[in-house]
Amino acid sequence: MASAAVDHVIGLTVSTVQNEATLSVGINDELDEIRRELVSMKSFLHDAERKQVMSEVMKTWVADVRDIAHQIEDLIDEYMYYVYRQQHFTKLHRIFRTPKTLLETRQIASKLQQINKTIKGMDERRQRYDIDSIECSNDHYNFPLYQRDLALFMKEDDVVGFVDESRLLKTWLMDKEEHRTLISMVGMGGSGKTTLVAKAYNDETVKSYFECCAWITASQTYTRDDLLKSLIKEFHQSRKEEVPNDLGTKDFKDLFGSRIMLTTRKEDVGSYSSDVRSHFLTIKPLKEKEAWDLFCMKAFSSYPDKSCPRELEPWALELVRKCKGLPLAVVALGGLLSSKKSITEWSSVCDNLNWQLNNNQMLEVVKSILLLSFSDLPSPLKHCFLYCCLFPEDYEIKRKRLIKLWIAKDLFSNYLMELILRSMLQVVSRNEFGRPKRCKMHDLLREIGLSISEKEKFGVVYDGKVEIGECESHQARRLSIQTTKGDLQSYGSMTQLRSLFVFVNGSVSFSDKLLSKFKLLRALDLENAAIDLLPDVVGTLFNLRYLNLRGTPVAELPKSVGKLRNLEMLNIHNTNIKELPSEAVELQNLRLLKMSSEWIGDIHNFEFAPGVKVPFEISKLKKLQAVAHIKAEGEIVRQLGNMTQLNRMGIVNLKEADEQNMCSSIQNLKLLNYLCLMVNNEAEFLRVKALKTPPPQLQKLLLFGKLDRVPHWFCSLQNLTYLWLHWSRLREDPLPHIAALPKLGQLVLVNSFVKEYLHFCSGFAMLKMLCMVNFPQLTGINIEKGIMPDIHELVIDSCLALNAVPQGIEFLTNLQSLVLANCSSSLIGRVNDVESKDRSKVQHIDASLPQVHGSYK
Repeated sequence: MASAAVDHVIGLTVSTVQNEATLSVGINDELDEIRRELVSMKSFLHDAERKQVMSEVMKTWVADVRDIAHQIEDLIDEYMYYVYRQQHFTKLHRIFRTPKTLLETRQIASKLQQINKTIKGMDERRQRYDIDSIECSNDHYNFPLYQRDLALFMKEDDVVGFVDESRLLKTWLMDKEEHRTLISMVGMGGSGKTTLVAKAYNDETVKSYFECCAWITASQTYTRDDLLKSLIKEFHQSRKEEVPNDLGTKDFKDLFGSRIMLTTRKEDVGSYSSDVRSHFLTIKPLKEKEAWDLFCMKAFSSYPDKSCPRELEPWALELVRKCKGLPLAVVALGGLLSSKKSITEWSSVCDNLNWQLNNNQMLEVVKSILLLSFSDLPSPLKHCFLYCCLFPEDYEIKRKRLIKLWIAKDLFSNYLMELILRSMLQVVSRNEFGRPKRCKMHDLLREIGLSISEKEKFGVVYDGKVEIGECESHQARRLSIQTTKGDLQSYGSMTQLRSLFVFVNGSVSFSDKLLSKFKLLRALDLENAAIDLLPDVVGTLFNLRYLNLRGTPVAELPKSVGKLRNLEMLNIHNTNIKELPSEAVELQNLRLLKMSSEWIGDIHNFEFAPGVKVPFEISKLKKLQAVAHIKAEGEIVRQLGNMTQLNRMGIVNLKEADEQNMCSSIQNLKLLNYLCLMVNNEAEFLRVKALKTPPPQLQKLLLFGKLDRVPHWFCSLQNLTYLWLHWSRLREDPLPHIAALPKLGQLVLVNSFVKEYLHFCSGFAMLKMLCMVNFPQLTGINIEKGIMPDIHELVIDSCLALNAVPQGIEFLTNLQSLVLANCSSSLIGRVNDVESKDRSKVQHIDASLPQVHGSYK
C-alpha cells in the first residue's frame, strides 16, 4: 500500500514539475530532490510488500513512508490551490508578484525542504538498523496453510453441503480411463474447496481406484519442479517405498500424475490445463439451510438436538446471514459462540463483528485466510479493492460507475476482471456477452478490507456504528457516509480528504462552509443522495476530477462549475437539471458528460427523454469523448460535427428538419461506438436517409421514432453488437437487413414492424438476446432450424394476437430463458398445458410468465 502511495506522489511531482509554468524555482528544486529520494525508496517498498509478513521495525518504517507521501501530496495540491486562486481572483499573469503569494510559496518551499530532510533521515535510519535484513517469523503466515491440511482429518459428520459437487467430483475421479486429468476447484478463501477435495481424497471407494495418492500444500511462492518432486515423494511414501536417490535431478518433464485435484482462488489458474484433460468446478456458497445447520452444529453442540434456543435465534440468524454461505466463517463463528450463553454476549459479537475479526483469536483463522487474498494483490489492485469496501454492505456496485471512479483516480478499468478472477468480488449480473454488470463483496471480506483501509489511512466509513468523532479525527484520505445520524458539518476537520461518498436515503445538505473545507477534493460522489442544491462554493474545488450527481433532485448547476478546470467526469443523469450553464464550456479537461432524465416511461407506449440544453459553444470541449443526451436546439446539432473526438453521443428532441445537419455531423464522428437518436413524439419521423455511411466502429445503435424505411446503411454496421428499434412502425420487414450483421448480440424491437408475420430465415449467428414488444398485429413467428444458434434469452411482450409459441423454438437448444408477458390467455394456456405441442417445444427452457415492465437494457 505504501508503494502505491509513493508511485502516485512520484507521478504527481513529475507532472507538476513538467507541466506547471508557474512553479517557483525553490519549489521546483525541492520537488525534484524529493522525487529522486522516493525513487530510490520505491524498490525497497516493493520488496517489503512482497514479504507479506514484516517485522515491527519494518512496519513502522513503511508507515512513515506512506505518511510522508501523503504530506507531499498535500503540499503539492495546496500549492496548486494557491496558483488556481490567484489565477481566478487577480489579473496578474504571474502569481509571485504579490507579497501574500510570495509568503505562501516560501512557506510551502520550507515545508518541502523539511520533508526532504525527514526522508533522508528515514533512509539513514533504515540503513543504520539494517531493516532490509531483519528476518520475520512466518508462523502467522503459514497458519492458514496448516489449517488447510486439517481438512484431511475432518470427520464425515462435520461436512455439510456439497452433495452434488461431491457426486460430480467422484464421477470425474473414477471414470476408468487412463489419462491425465486436472480437476480445478475455484472459489474465494474459506468457501470449502479444500473440505470438498479432502472428502473425496479420504473416500475409500475413490482410493481403491488408484495405486497411490498424495496431498501437498503449495505456498504463495513455489517452484514448479519442487512442487512436483514433493508430489512424487508423497506417492512413494504412500506405497511404503524408498524415495529414488535421483529425484532431485529430475525436471517437470519427467514427472506427471493420473488425477490431480487443484484448489485455487484464481479463476485463470483453475482454467489453465495445458495439454491434459481438465474439469472446472466453481464452488458456490452454502445454501441458507445448509449454513444454518452447520452453524447450529458448532454453536449448539452441547444443546439437545444441537438446536438453537428461541431467545438466541435473532442474533444467530443475523450472524449466519453475515457469513453469506462461507463455510469457514460459519464454523469459526459457531465455535466462538459455543461458549457464550447469554443474550448480551451474543448481541455484543453480532454488533462488533469487525472488532471480533481483528481481536478474537478464535476468528484469527478466518481473517488469516481471507487476508491471503488481499496480500497477494499488487499495490494498485489493493487500492481498487479498498475502493470497493467503501460501498455499503450488500451494495450492488455497477461496473461502469466503479470503472469511471477508478479512471478518475488514475487506476485501470481492467482491474475489475482481475478482482473477479481472484474471487475478491462476486458477479451479481452480466450483460448479454457475459461481461459483469453489477458486483458485490462478501460481508466478511469487506469487514477485513475496512479494517485495513482504516489502518492504512486509505479510507473510513461512517455508518452509525461508531461515534462520529472517531471518523472526524481520522486522517483517512477517503470518507464514505452511510447514515443520516450526525451533522455533516462535523466532518469539516477532515481537510485532507480526496474522495467523499454519500450513501444515505434521508435529506442531505452541503453548506458553502463545509465544502470549502475540502479544497483538495478529487472525487465527490453523491449518487441518489437527497440533495437538491449544489453550493456555489463547489467552484473552488479546483482539484475535483469526478463529480457524480446521478439520481439526485438537483435542479441546476451553479455558474461556478465552470471554474473546475481539472474536472474529467460529470454525471447529471436522472437529475432535474434541464440546462447546463454557459460557463460549462470552460471545463477544458472534461472527458465524460452524462446527462438527461432516466428513461422510465412505459415501454408499451412511445416515451422520450427530454434531454438537456447545452451551450452553443460546447464544441470548445476538445477532450470530451462521451455526451448523452443533448437536446437538439438551434445550431447545436451542426456544432456536434466539430467534436471529432467523441466516441459516445446521444441526441434527443430531433425533428425532420434536423436530418441534414445531424447526418453530416455523424458522418464526421469516425470514432463513435455508441449512438442514440430520438424524436420528441410518436408522430415525428426520424430521418436518417442522408447518412451515407455510419461510423465504422459503431457498436451500439438506438433509434427512437418512425422510420419510413429501413436505413440503407444498416448492412454496413459490421461491428454492431446492440440494436434497439423503438416505435419505428416499419411496413418493410427489417430482419433481412440486419440478419447478416456478424457481431449483433442483442436486438430489441418495440413496435418496430406493423405486419402480421415475422420470419427468421437466415443469419443472427451471434445473437444472445431477442426482445419483441408491442406487436399488436403479429400472429405468427417462424424460426428456421440453424438460425440464432446461440440465443440465450427470448422476451415476447404485449403481442396479444400471437396464439402460439414461435414455430421452430425447439431448435433453439441454447435458449435458457423464455419470458412471455402481457400475452393472450390462449398462448399462456398452451404453454402451461402439459399435453400441448407448445409445451413440448419449450420443455428444454426455463419458461416463466411474469408481468414485464420497463426497458430491457
